[in-house]
Amino acid sequence: MEIKSYQNQAEQLVKEYLLADSFIPYTSVICGICASKMVYDVTQLFSNVYFKSYPSLSKVQRTEWSNRSMSTFHAIFITVMSLYFVFWSNLYSDHQHGSLITFRSSALSTFTLGVSVGYFLSDLGMIIWFYPSLGGMEFVLHHLLSAAAVAYAMLTGEGQLYTFMILISETTTPGINLRWYLDTAGMKRSRAYLINGVVIFVTWLVARILPFIYLFYHLYLHYDQVKQMHNYGQLLIFVVPLVLSVMNLMWFGKIIRGLRKTLAKRQ
Repeated sequence: MEIKSYQNQAEQLVKEYLLADSFIPYTSVICGICASKMVYDVTQLFSNVYFKSYPSLSKVQRTEWSNRSMSTFHAIFITVMSLYFVFWSNLYSDHQHGSLITFRSSALSTFTLGVSVGYFLSDLGMIIWFYPSLGGMEFVLHHLLSAAAVAYAMLTGEGQLYTFMILISETTTPGINLRWYLDTAGMKRSRAYLINGVVIFVTWLVARILPFIYLFYHLYLHYDQVKQMHNYGQLLIFVVPLVLSVMNLMWFGKIIRGLRKTLAKRQ
């Protein structure tokens, strides 16, 4: 009976506080940070047991190994959720006449964005702490812009649809991380490395170039609704996608050059 009483109290605490609308943003951010930390620690333990080459890596390489595992898990989670909200959920459908599309949100969409904010904060903290081992200033800029835009959409409920459109670009992260793992494992000349390069090229085009074109087109079609957002929200909704799209095009150029070199060496 005593155990049942504690269980009921715990369930009531979760419903009334942790999952209450006003607490969802803060709860979800904490969940994102804790999940990132858990994946990082589990990766270290798992890799020590199942990967023979892991102990021989340098300290920086072991840190990046676990860090990339953390980013891969976040990418899978946020890609699935973003695709659901953008293409399958009725929350942001034009046929929903309850409110303007730029102001629609739900407990699930807000929680999802909060988890992503928690990840970006965790990863940004690691990038700064180990700077520049885990990435240069472009990664710091990318994470700052992403965290600011996602946090704004989470806290205000404004522009969540466009935030999820941008987050679809995380689809490319697992392939990029796999490329680093293959390189670190000494498999740079393997067929898997070549296939990985082709997959990155395709997914980058599909997930980081085309969605931004669709996003700007969608903004144009719904500009009358976008104008009703707060000035800060409008600034984020135009500036962040523009900056990220330019960065994506620059990185895409590097991917094309790298793929050409790889194919040339195999001819």
